[in-house]
Amino acid sequence: MKTLLIPATLVLSLAIAPIAIACDYPSRAKIVSGATATKDEMIASQKSVKAYMAAMDEYLACLEEEEQTARAELVEPDAQTLQERDEMLSKKHNAAVEEMEIVAAEFNEQVRAYKAKSN
Repeated sequence: MKTLLIPATLVLSLAIAPIAIACDYPSRAKIVSGATATKDEMIASQKSVKAYMAAMDEYLACLEEEEQTARAELVEPDAQTLQERDEMLSKKHNAAVEEMEIVAAEFNEQVRAYKAKSN
């Protein structure tokens, strides 16, 4: 029985290894409604957005590092392969930056709503 567990454990660890190396896309920030939020809720929302932005910056750095590692492992890649990899990295990067901009705009909208309610 033990001889079967060791190889199974080894296979499982090898199967999980690529997943652990992959860059994890951060969960979206929790943004409260400024029209109904308290000051403390708005501050918590701001902290959530800041943490999300920092996590997204880490994600973008991870993507770049992951791509550099993948390129280093390629054996004599042709120009088309490199171009396709560049395009895919750009798409992932641009989508993440766009999402960051959307979150920032959404939070700013809720800050305006909070300020309008308070005045």
